[in-house]
Amino acid sequence: MSKIRLGILGAGHLGKIHIKLSLELKDQFEVIGFYDPDTEKETEAKAQFNIPCFKSMEALVDASDAVSIVTPTLSHYECATYALRNGKHIFIEKPVTHTVDEAKKLVDLAHEAKVKVQVGHIERFNPAFTSVKDHFNHVMFVETHRLAQFNPRGTDVSVVLDLMIHDIDIVLSVVKANLRKTSASGVAVISETPDICNARLEFDNGCVANLTASRISLKNMRKSRFFQKNAYISVDFLEKKSEMVRLQEVDPSNPFAITIDPENGNEAKQLTFENPDVQPSNALMEELISFAECISNDTKPAVTIEDGFQAIQVANQILEQLSYSNSIFAA
Repeated sequence: MSKIRLGILGAGHLGKIHIKLSLELKDQFEVIGFYDPDTEKETEAKAQFNIPCFKSMEALVDASDAVSIVTPTLSHYECATYALRNGKHIFIEKPVTHTVDEAKKLVDLAHEAKVKVQVGHIERFNPAFTSVKDHFNHVMFVETHRLAQFNPRGTDVSVVLDLMIHDIDIVLSVVKANLRKTSASGVAVISETPDICNARLEFDNGCVANLTASRISLKNMRKSRFFQKNAYISVDFLEKKSEMVRLQEVDPSNPFAITIDPENGNEAKQLTFENPDVQPSNALMEELISFAECISNDTKPAVTIEDGFQAIQVANQILEQLSYSNSIFAA
């Protein structure tokens, strides 16, 4: 099978990582070059990777079978629209677009173009998450904390679109129910958009998810806790660790389990503690391999354009709640 001619839009910090990893995937991609309007980034990337630099976004897209869109969020829609209208497969970094309306238009364009669109919600490929994802069963409560030290990169959007959207996507992928209610509070501290936010998502099936995101913390943290009937699952996305605590039938051959003998006459149960085997992997590399495979095998992308749309839709609901709360306090 012929290689996919891949062009990369954007040569900033993340764009350079995309270029590097795509070049390593020699069996999947033929990297034809990149484009970045910033001459300094262009010069750095050209010197580092020694690949062609195209003179315009249009020229790069026209020469490609597929493009990776690793540009600032505000330009995602323009780049993706041109690529889709020209029948190109696209990998687009999160958040898929800056607004819900833009995302909805891309969903429609993707369907018309009949091409593959994968959204870069990288935590779906985090080995700590993949080690436990098959164990989720009717999750009823979720608590997430995504804290980061301040970094000027990414402050073109709020902390909701910059950080929290990772956990929004994870929650939506795990909780198979319609979102019923959203509430949120947050504040802009050192930028013009919210830097810290707490959101509560309530679903039709009774599940509740509490999400906290901050980009002004003193330490980094990316942890999520999932609670369901007879089980507690913890995922540390930063340290690449996971843990499962499960309540199950008594197994006399397991001397290390804790036995719970209720006084109400119900059958005794055992608590078991498991640390799943987390295989080291590069999540972005796995994303790109998955993107190549969905094109080559004509299969559904691991994270679809609809997934990206739903995540930005929920993020926008949270931002609306923040605007409403701030307007009340301002009054």
